[in-house]
Amino acid sequence: MITAERKPLSEIKEMIAPYRKVLVVGCGSCVAECAAGGEKEVGLLASALRMDARTEGRDLEIKEMTLDRQCVYEFIDQLTEFIDQYDVVLSLGCGAGVQAVAEVFPRAIIVPALNTTFVGETKEAGLWVENCRGCGDCKLGFFAAVCPITGCAKGLFNGPCGGSQDGKCEVDPDTPCAWQLIITRLEESGRMNLLDKVYPPADWSKQQGRGPRKIVREDQKI
Repeated sequence: MITAERKPLSEIKEMIAPYRKVLVVGCGSCVAECAAGGEKEVGLLASALRMDARTEGRDLEIKEMTLDRQCVYEFIDQLTEFIDQYDVVLSLGCGAGVQAVAEVFPRAIIVPALNTTFVGETKEAGLWVENCRGCGDCKLGFFAAVCPITGCAKGLFNGPCGGSQDGKCEVDPDTPCAWQLIITRLEESGRMNLLDKVYPPADWSKQQGRGPRKIVREDQKI
């Protein structure tokens, strides 16, 4: 899932300072899961902004909404009857959500309340860990479902660096060595032969390419 963290309140205040009517919009998918942009977080941020405005003697009108997903037009349409009533939309969605809302309502002012961080997984309550860079050329099938680009601090494709100790990365001793995990899993599953192949460097053009990447599925078009 896409993870995010809320921006500092001071930065959010700076972005909405010129406006008096604010529509705070959350997202009920990824950023809700990582406790950054769901309905609860919308309420907390709105309360903080109201309290701050009251303390400073400013007039501030806030409406709270949470969409199921901010990156899907069918859900964004729920904003149609409200958006013209407010000076600015403060989005608690990921960067994709912010841009999608702005695309649907190009005349509206949309500002982000979150910093989008990474694609990761929920390890345990309150802990999210990056495990995918969206490189566009997934090789997890060769590396026992451990990503050497994300998991290895050096992004090595052809074996460990030799600097790890006790199964921990030499760059960060709190991080497991990705290559130790890869080798252990390959040994246990009888697939060590996969390491006989020499893998070329990552083709970063598939990630960075020529502007925004896109996926086209003709079978999904109406």
